[in-house]
Amino acid sequence: MRATMNSLAALLGGLAMVASAGMAIAQETPPAGGEPKDFNLAEATEFELPNGLGVTMVPYGKVPKTTVQLVIRTGNIDESADEVWLADLMGDLMKEGTTTRSAEDIAREAASMGGSLNVGLGLDRSSVSGTVLAEFGTELVALIADVTLNPAFPESELDRLRGDRIRQVSISRTRAQSVTQERFRAVMYPNHPYGRLYPTEEQLQGYTLEQVRGFYEANFGAARSHLYVTGMFDEAAIREAIETAFSGWKEGPPATVDIPEPVTGRAVHILDRPGAPQSTIQVGLPTVDPSHEDFVALTVTDALLGGSFASRITANIREDKGYTYSPFSQVSSRYRDAYWVEMADVTTAVTGASLDEIFYEIERLANEPPSEEELRGIQNYLAGIFVLQNSSRGGIVGQLAYMRLHGLPDDYLETYVDRIYAVTPEEVQRIVQEYIRPDDMLLVVTGDRAQVEEQLVEFGTPIVD
Repeated sequence: MRATMNSLAALLGGLAMVASAGMAIAQETPPAGGEPKDFNLAEATEFELPNGLGVTMVPYGKVPKTTVQLVIRTGNIDESADEVWLADLMGDLMKEGTTTRSAEDIAREAASMGGSLNVGLGLDRSSVSGTVLAEFGTELVALIADVTLNPAFPESELDRLRGDRIRQVSISRTRAQSVTQERFRAVMYPNHPYGRLYPTEEQLQGYTLEQVRGFYEANFGAARSHLYVTGMFDEAAIREAIETAFSGWKEGPPATVDIPEPVTGRAVHILDRPGAPQSTIQVGLPTVDPSHEDFVALTVTDALLGGSFASRITANIREDKGYTYSPFSQVSSRYRDAYWVEMADVTTAVTGASLDEIFYEIERLANEPPSEEELRGIQNYLAGIFVLQNSSRGGIVGQLAYMRLHGLPDDYLETYVDRIYAVTPEEVQRIVQEYIRPDDMLLVVTGDRAQVEEQLVEFGTPIVD
């Protein structure tokens, strides 16, 4: 550390001498970015076990590691209104051991292979995954199968895990961003699992081990699952390990298909936080999902409008006006469902002004297409992000699972960059006109009602929640 500080001091001193001598440091134009390259995935091996478990194996990279991820089409989508986060609690308990291994055994075994094992629960997909040294790929398959097929659900851990979840909810409800998103989703998806973001403390306290086991039995099975293997591996040995480990898994039911009917139309909601120095804003509306032919163009449009640091809304309310530090937009998607949303934490006094500028930028883009130069910068950015997403074993698995969930064509990865660059300025303008319509947007603002309510009247009659 001392050597580092001395080196830094010497560097700073040298720069100071240069400056004092009046020497100008030449400014050089950074080199132009290279042409984006097509992405070519190695040929995949795919097969299906008699119980319905699908398998995809893709060689990738030269680092001797193997990633295995089992994706199960279940999660919060399969919860009732009385079971919010029951799936999450089940996932917590799955990490606590199997009928033959304790949690410590699982962690130690994964570590001895040079890796770790994780259980993740989401809205409509769950996963059991790990990455290990390539020589232990078959052992990882067996470990993932044991955690998935033979969870012990130890009652001794239930109170502790319920307590952890209660604290998590309690902390989330103190954060303006969390409660704003909760209200946004509840209004957009009434009476649907996507609209139930957090449980009550009473719900969590009331969950029993029988409910957890019941949820597992009803929703875990081979027919709604797919196993991905990528990295370096012995294909024949891995296939044999998969057949041995998973052939006895029950088929179970097919994946739940519960496509929501989101609410569209202007509405303004206020969550009152007296004295808050900032307002947290979410404004958006339902839009097309990744299976739609316009989704790639919508992705480009979002990045240009608000979804990148160089976007118009960011330049307006952050760089020019100074209303906020980190605004951003995104297209949030699930199976056959998506919405566009702009999010920002703004100074209370400029809550209404911030919304004015957001809508101004949307309307400006709807009235006039962007320049070729502006659009090309955004396309270069998205192409670069795509390269980064495909630069790891986990990233490849994520892309393959995304393709399967949304039913995307086999050449999706190979043609994605070309489709990004094929979007024209006129198409961006059309996308805004068709899918990002201010008159149909839901506004949720968490802030000091006494200061923001009057500012919001021009956008609709505020509903105070």
